Amino acid sequence: MNARIKISILLAGVGLILAFLPFNAAKSFQLKPTELVELSANTDMYFSVDEVARFVNIEDSTIQLIDLRSPAEFMKSNIPGSINIPYNDLLNPNWEGYLNQDKVRNVYYSNGDETANMAWTIVSGLGYSNSFVMEGGMNEWYKTVMLSKFEGERITPRENALFENRYKARKTFIHINSLPDSLKTQYLEAKRLEESQLDGGC
Repeated sequence: MNARIKISILLAGVGLILAFLPFNAAKSFQLKPTELVELSANTDMYFSVDEVARFVNIEDSTIQLIDLRSPAEFMKSNIPGSINIPYNDLLNPNWEGYLNQDKVRNVYYSNGDETANMAWTIVSGLGYSNSFVMEGGMNEWYKTVMLSKFEGERITPRENALFENRYKARKTFIHINSLPDSLKTQYLEAKRLEESQLDGGC
């Protein structure tokens, strides 16, 4: 997409966000729209699904995946290790400990790019650092990671490494998402408890 179109869309989005989000005195945008546009023009705010697959495979503890979809969509399937913070609940004070990170990089994803980009705009505008977007969201994850296959007689070392990365992430995704809901819930609760204890909670 043309950079000028992207910037225009982001400016319109920032305007809508500022107009409709119920900010209180304690929570308001710390960045001006022009600063947000400048930040968003940097392609470093995006991780590809292949990069996220690698984070999953190596269990990178410096990455926190945030699924912005509804709880029902999240329970149906999610990227292993992710937490569910529905976009509609993003400004709930209970999530601030997850969103306001200095050392952990938050990677937001939804089904496509639009919701994740809006979430990125909100958290970046609020001054939360280390915020990123998984480009393409779950739609791209399914297309690239879940449906990848090797075709042909020869494969380069780079293609082989890419395929192995996707294949390993796909196996983990299938394993975690094939667990019964009760086990998924126990896993997620244990993960939240562990994170709250690391943050000094109880």
